[in-house]
Formats: sequence, structure tokens, C-alpha cells
Amino acid sequence: MTTGPDLVTGELTLTGRVTTASNATFVGEIEGVVVVYKPIAGERPLWDFPDGDLASREVASWHVSEALGWDVVPRTWLRDGPLGPGMVQLWCDVDPEQDAVDLLPSADVPEDGWRTVLEGLDEDDEPVALVHEDSAALRRMAVFDVVVNNADRKGAHVLAMPDGRRHGVDHGLTLHAEHKLRTVLWGWAGEPLTGDELDGVARVEQQLDGELGAVLGGLVTEAELAALRARCSRLRSTGAFPEPEGQAPAVPWPLF
Repeated sequence: MTTGPDLVTGELTLTGRVTTASNATFVGEIEGVVVVYKPIAGERPLWDFPDGDLASREVASWHVSEALGWDVVPRTWLRDGPLGPGMVQLWCDVDPEQDAVDLLPSADVPEDGWRTVLEGLDEDDEPVALVHEDSAALRRMAVFDVVVNNADRKGAHVLAMPDGRRHGVDHGLTLHAEHKLRTVLWGWAGEPLTGDELDGVARVEQQLDGELGAVLGGLVTEAELAALRARCSRLRSTGAFPEPEGQAPAVPWPLF
């Protein structure tokens, strides 16, 4: 019988480093499978995320993605590596010809198929607009971000795959007990959720009473787990994408 690669205990060999990342991030291989590796030892402490480590939040977010059933987050897991324990995630080869999120001159924003998030002026005082595509795949990512309370959905964290799928990455700043939602995917704010989207949220809420809740309990705090349940309940009750709230910025910086 042929078996696949052992991604959990197989040898992890580093092949490169992502120098633009704010925390130590490496590209590696496990038995021929390309992965991203973020060692916990390479994380920079954050005053507003003092509990646990970012790697565990990334893994917890993957488990929530799996419960939603939409394949938003590439497979993500914890394991040991050359620089100690950390998060490992399957590498994604994106389509360089596609941009699910973009910054365009305001006059060039298409009339159909796109949502405008905000407008401003560039360095030459010309009007520009932050836009994202109006697609079912990206809507699902926006719902996922609300559920996990994503504080850092930059445009570069949306991977446009050649087959039309949209993967989200970099989920270390998620699942805080306090409201932290910062995202570039505000184009549907205030609009009703679809039945499929509400069903996904319901699946997460239901599974919190079973295996999902048990797994997340080992990755985040009890208060954060309770806040996750409350966000699911609120989404199902309102039946709509939330509007920006609070005094903190609603979008991350930088935007990409």
C-alpha cells in the first residue's frame, strides 16, 4: 500500500526565508511537500495578544475554517522543526494574473464584480480606491474573518488560486476575546448573509460543544472560546455582515 508523506513527524528541511514577514517565516519541505514554517521562537511579543502564541492561533483558525466547511485556510498544524516548535502550513502557488484585492485609480474601478471599501488620495493627490472582488469565495473569507475576529486581513493575506479558490493566510492575530476585526473585506458590510453562509456559522457553533471545542480549548483561552461562541450566535441572530464598530481602525495598516 502506498502512503502519503508524514507531514507531522517527517523531516522538515528549510529552503528559504520570507524576509517581508513581521515574524520569522520560512519556506521548507517535508518529504517533497512545500510548506511554510513559523517557529514560535521567532514571534515578536504583542501587547494586545499576550495569551499563548501566534502559532496556536493560526492552527485554531484552521480548525474553525474546517468546521465552516469552505476550505478558506490551507491545512495548518503544530509540529517541531529546525528552530523548535511552530506552525506549519501547506504552501499555495497563487495565480500572478489574479488580484482579489487591489488599489486602483478611482476612475478605473469596474462597474460590476467589485466592491469599494474606501477611497482616498495617492502620493500625487489623485483619487484611488481600495476594492475587492464580489465573489462567493471572498464572501466566505469575510464571514470566516468575522467568526475568528481577524485583526489583520491585509490584501496580501488573500491568495488568489488559479482555479478560482481564495485562500486566507497569516491568522496569528485572531480569536481575541475583545473586538479586534480589522480587514480589507468590508465591501458587504450591513448586507444579509446567504443561507449557505448562515449554515456554515451554525456548524461552527454546534461543533463547539464537541470535538472542535475540545481542540480549541488546547489552543486558546476559555474567554476567547466563549467570545467565539458569542460571535457565532450574534452573526446568526443578525443574519448580516457587521458594520465597523469601536474606536480602533477598521482596516489593517499597511493595507497590503
